[in-house]
Amino acid sequence: MSYYAAPIARLIEEFSKLPGIGRKSAQRLAFHVLNMSEADAVHLSEAILNAKKNTKYCSECGNITDIDPCSICRNEQRDQSMICVVESPKDVIAMEKTKEFTGVYHVLHGAISPMEGIGPEEIRIKELLIRLQKDKVEEVILATNPTIEGEATAMYISKLVKPSGIKVTRIAHGIPVGGDLEYADEVTLSKALEGRREL
Repeated sequence: MSYYAAPIARLIEEFSKLPGIGRKSAQRLAFHVLNMSEADAVHLSEAILNAKKNTKYCSECGNITDIDPCSICRNEQRDQSMICVVESPKDVIAMEKTKEFTGVYHVLHGAISPMEGIGPEEIRIKELLIRLQKDKVEEVILATNPTIEGEATAMYISKLVKPSGIKVTRIAHGIPVGGDLEYADEVTLSKALEGRREL
């Protein structure tokens, strides 16, 4: 037996499909939408539809964009000889927020994960290799996540790219700024030692 009218129950059901949204949060969101003015509800639904209809993947890097190629790939100020390989469009945003990286990106849309049935063919590795052949790339920076899948993906790409003579680097992993050594696990500490640099 449902405690809600059918339209409200459906709204709660749809919200609960979103990542990180449990039943209680979905209920809270549904009632918030019900309390919105009709104009605000229309704006929300239009924004969702507009984002869904008017975004696509950049034909160059695979990032989410509304123009093709995306603004990063079209920017002549960016260093086209340096490609940073990331797993998802969210990683591009994280890298851009640092304001440190001036090259371009390649979004894989996943990582190699045999347990989930994701092999090299299911992510955009082939597109990366094609890009490396046609563009004058000097360095590929592997910025996949520090997970088993991310590490496996980085190693796989490295083995494919190195024979071409292109420099392949991996972002450093280790102790976060403001973190304490006593709380770091052994893997994090060993990665921090591997990635040490001279001062």
